[in-house]
Amino acid sequence: MGIFLFSYFIIINIISFSLFLIDKKKAIKKKWRISENTLLLTSLLGGSIGSLISMYKFHHKTKHFKFTFGIPFIIILQLLLFYIIFY
Repeated sequence: MGIFLFSYFIIINIISFSLFLIDKKKAIKKKWRISENTLLLTSLLGGSIGSLISMYKFHHKTKHFKFTFGIPFIIILQLLLFYIIFY
């Protein structure tokens, strides 16, 4: 189970990071965008670290309260959940 969980978090964070990058590139080109709900959902599903890194690396969604407060809040909730389940 440990390797499965570790692999899941690596993959979901890569996906989340990539979605923020793709959305940033599409925003620059004024093309169809990835919805904010999709970006937040991937964070909730475990990709919050990838989301946070991508936000600040690409300066994307850093002026939106929903993201600047929401993503760190999701990380805190996930850490608490991890602590409750495994300790």
